[in-house]
Amino acid sequence: MMRTWLLVLLLVFARPAVAADWTLALAGELAAAVDGAAAHGLDPARYDRDALWNAVSAADLAAIGRIAPAAFGRLAADLAGGAAPAAARRHWHLAGPTLGPQAIAALMARALAGEGVAAVLSALPPSGPEYQALQAALLTAPPEARERIAVNLERWRWMPRALGERHILVNVPAFEARLVEAGKVVAVHRVIVGKTSTPTPQFSALVTAVTLNPEWVVPASIQRESVSRMMAANPARARAQGYVRTATGVTQLPGPHNQLGQVKLRMPNPWSVYLHDTPAKALFDRKVRSFSHGCIRTERPLDLSERLLAGTEWDRGRIDAAVADGKTVDAVLAAPVPVHIVYFTAEVGADGGLRLHADIYGRDQAVAAALRSEGAGRARETAAAVATECAAA
Repeated sequence: MMRTWLLVLLLVFARPAVAADWTLALAGELAAAVDGAAAHGLDPARYDRDALWNAVSAADLAAIGRIAPAAFGRLAADLAGGAAPAAARRHWHLAGPTLGPQAIAALMARALAGEGVAAVLSALPPSGPEYQALQAALLTAPPEARERIAVNLERWRWMPRALGERHILVNVPAFEARLVEAGKVVAVHRVIVGKTSTPTPQFSALVTAVTLNPEWVVPASIQRESVSRMMAANPARARAQGYVRTATGVTQLPGPHNQLGQVKLRMPNPWSVYLHDTPAKALFDRKVRSFSHGCIRTERPLDLSERLLAGTEWDRGRIDAAVADGKTVDAVLAAPVPVHIVYFTAEVGADGGLRLHADIYGRDQAVAAALRSEGAGRARETAAAVATECAAA
């Protein structure tokens, strides 16, 4: 008999939430949360706002049972992982949270079992200071800036929730790389990013080592574009610049002309995109710095390397000596450091002011459309993968 009662209790408390579990009070919480979606740059109409409030106002439990589960599920999914479909997330490869049907059902069960709708939903969006600062900016921004802020709140919902106690954040439209430690930006480096024809993709990787005096394995596309022609027309010049033919193609040896400069961060990734030095340092003075084939040319890379190698035998003296030696060597970090290459056209600066950056790759429109209407899901991914200038073995 005792086993029978235990089985009954388990079935009662383990069963999934159903429409009948939605009380008037819980539906009111959900309706308020739907209104609150506007503070996240989301349109409350996406969640059947008017119908939900009408049902609550009329105390129509049958209508609530029809409307509330779908509204809760869609709002939960949007707050956790973003509202834009994959087609609107062009070149975005960072792995943020996603909620499938089972996860949404479990969240709804928790909300209806006593945890509360507001408490469950409020735990889903990003909680970091960058997201909260953009939310605050949304409240006071002029109308022409609100959609841009909403687009970038959406992008933060695509982000991993844990970026790393120590990490590098490269914001492509800002042309900046920031080293963050314990939540504080400790260094900012100007960067040069991909041209519109060879855009820098968005992804996360781990920096495991600093390569000093790197070789450059020239991608086939760049060989065809310029290097092979120069090697054929002026072999002496090509040799002087360090270009040699190998069994697999063309490599540029370390030296003053090497396109990777004196430093490359070793951060294995499918796109062969790296942070590296450059001999063309004058380009850092340009306001718009989209000149590369996709890789990220970084200002003052030796300073960044010194910080990343803290805690190892590689102090600045040893780094400088190795660079002067001219031989390729890998300096291994004490622990891998995550790097996140992102695309935020609106952010709040350290001074609290809103910073708007040019949408250099034209990616905002598809995201904005996805936030405005159902039809935005028809946005198409048109850019193919391209070889980058710092592709290497």
